[in-house]
Amino acid sequence: MLRSFFIHITEKPMKADFKKAVKTAEDYYNSADADAFYAAIWGGEDIHVGLYESDGEDIAVASARTVHHMASKLDLKPGARVIDIGAGYGGAARYLAREIGAHVTCLNLSEKENARNRRLTAEQGLEEKIEVVHGLFEDIPFPDNSFDVVWSQEAILHSGDRTRVLKEVSRVLKPGGDFIFTDPMQANDIDDAAEFEPIYERIHLPDMDSIGFYLATLEELGFDMVEIEDLTHQLRNHYARVREELKSRRHALQDQISPDYTERMLNGLSRWVEAADAGQLCWGVLHFRKR
Repeated sequence: MLRSFFIHITEKPMKADFKKAVKTAEDYYNSADADAFYAAIWGGEDIHVGLYESDGEDIAVASARTVHHMASKLDLKPGARVIDIGAGYGGAARYLAREIGAHVTCLNLSEKENARNRRLTAEQGLEEKIEVVHGLFEDIPFPDNSFDVVWSQEAILHSGDRTRVLKEVSRVLKPGGDFIFTDPMQANDIDDAAEFEPIYERIHLPDMDSIGFYLATLEELGFDMVEIEDLTHQLRNHYARVREELKSRRHALQDQISPDYTERMLNGLSRWVEAADAGQLCWGVLHFRKR
């Protein structure tokens, strides 16, 4: 059931300089601690929220299920051109290339993640179908109307100018093309930003956006909503599961992940679980089509 967070939308000024957020995200995902954490805990294929069917399910299995679920919503044909913005390790791209025969461009700002993506793609014999590009989704380095699908998972929230990202999505997507994405969002626009400070701290940004923001902005950019699937409970399941896994393996991984990083991550994950329990966060699969 869709909740009241669709109703109230606060106008936000355009952010003229998004580069500070870009640098913060790039430094974080290029760090040895972050790379080791995501590779070890998520399994090195995906870096996004999973869909869980049982308590204690393997994170990599649940994460892969999200990709399969999203792909099932698209009428993709062999040869379709897809761009994954904020592609991480490229697990979604390899699935779409291998199972559907799509040609996928992975756009990502972390060279550490891009290197792993290229290695895994080569190992799976998918180099002819997947291109890995270092770049920003605020300035997508491709011409207008280049892609049949724009795909993204847990990436757009890291931008310092999400409106600019959506404009770029609209620019590179062909008319009739699909934009499908997931992203942690705040459940509504709130007056007391201090309430969300522990949440903002983990993404190193001063705000998050709501589903209402995406609905309004994409409508203005010429998109129709196909479906918004509210799966907020899975956000809570996922962060709780990641915290459980990291806590149980912290000593085994101490030579790969610094104790300080682990402690900060455990605290951050706890705050996100608490915020989800309090109804402050939302998450789901958002599917739009360009008119």
